[in-house]
Amino acid sequence: MDSAGSSPFNQPIASALTAWTLAQAIKVGRGLWRQGRMDFRLLFSTGGMPSAHTAMVAALATSIGLVEGFGSSLFALAAVFAAVVMFDAQSVRHAAGQQARLLNQIVEELFKNHRLSEHKLAELLGHTRLEVLAGLMMGALVAFAVRAAVRAWT
Repeated sequence: MDSAGSSPFNQPIASALTAWTLAQAIKVGRGLWRQGRMDFRLLFSTGGMPSAHTAMVAALATSIGLVEGFGSSLFALAAVFAAVVMFDAQSVRHAAGQQARLLNQIVEELFKNHRLSEHKLAELLGHTRLEVLAGLMMGALVAFAVRAAVRAWT
C-alpha cells in the first residue's frame, strides 16, 4: 500500500480528473458523430453518455482503494460518497430533467396563446442507469490505468 503523501503526484486526483475529462470528451465525440459538428459546450454539460460525475467519483474511490487499501476508512468514505453521487445522478437529477422537459412542453403550449418568456429549462440533467454504469466502469478502468502508468514511470 502506497501512501498518497509520499509523492507530490496525487494519484486519486489525477485519476478523477482524467476520468471526468475522458467522459466529457466522449460526449463531444458522440455529438460530432450524431450532429456532424463539434459542440464544445458538451465539455461542460450535464447528462448524457457516459456520466462524467460517476466516472470521476468511481475513479477517485478506486484510486483511493488502490493507494490506501480497500479496507481503509478513506476508501469507505470515498465509496459511500461515490454511491451517493451515482444515486443522485440516476434518480434525483434524472427526475428533475424529466420534469423540466414536461414544464418546457407546457410553456410551449402556453406560449402559442400568451406572451411568456422563451427561456427553457435545462432538460439534460441526470442519467439513465446505463449512463451511470458506463461512467462507473470508465472511472474504475481509468484508476487502474493511471496506477499502471505511475508504476511504469517510477
